[in-house]
Amino acid sequence: MKQMAKKLFSSISLLLLFTILFGFFYPTLIFFCGKVFFPKKASGSLVYLKGDLIGSKLIGQNFSKDSYFHPRPSFAGIHGYDARNSGASNLASTSSILKQKTQQAAEIYRKINRLPPDAKVPVDAITASASGLDPHISLENALLQLPRVALARNLEEKDLRALILEHLEKPTFSLFGENRINVLMLNLALDQFAEAH
Repeated sequence: MKQMAKKLFSSISLLLLFTILFGFFYPTLIFFCGKVFFPKKASGSLVYLKGDLIGSKLIGQNFSKDSYFHPRPSFAGIHGYDARNSGASNLASTSSILKQKTQQAAEIYRKINRLPPDAKVPVDAITASASGLDPHISLENALLQLPRVALARNLEEKDLRALILEHLEKPTFSLFGENRINVLMLNLALDQFAEAH
């Protein structure tokens, strides 16, 4: 009985110790380190325009006008891009529904961007990310949208190409991920460029 009480006391003591250590001290330490060393990132990488909050660099949002670069599709929420309902469609790669949706998305993408019916479409243009909130698109996707945006804005394609390349983000540590472009940041720069020209 004494041995059992001793083991129970040890177990409860360890539970309390680890709860305090990893449930309070560790999160508090990480929180303060983030605030001190990475204040913008720790605050959600929020983006302001003329003092108004317009989004986050980390969360995709919908742009549907011809004069803007469009993001990846989203299944987050009923209308997509809802951070409260982040998630994917959860359809298997063998799903006929997924195949049908991607084919429809490819047709719409080609039509919106005035591409030939047999044009190859980047996978990120017709599929959502696992979160449904990916803020990035591939370079290939941006370049295929370039003529549409240039026409809608009455801008030179070469100027927009330079703007796209200015916003090209390389893989993290040159190892993780691929070249990508943050849609929100590109569209903000596009508005500023259009105002200046």
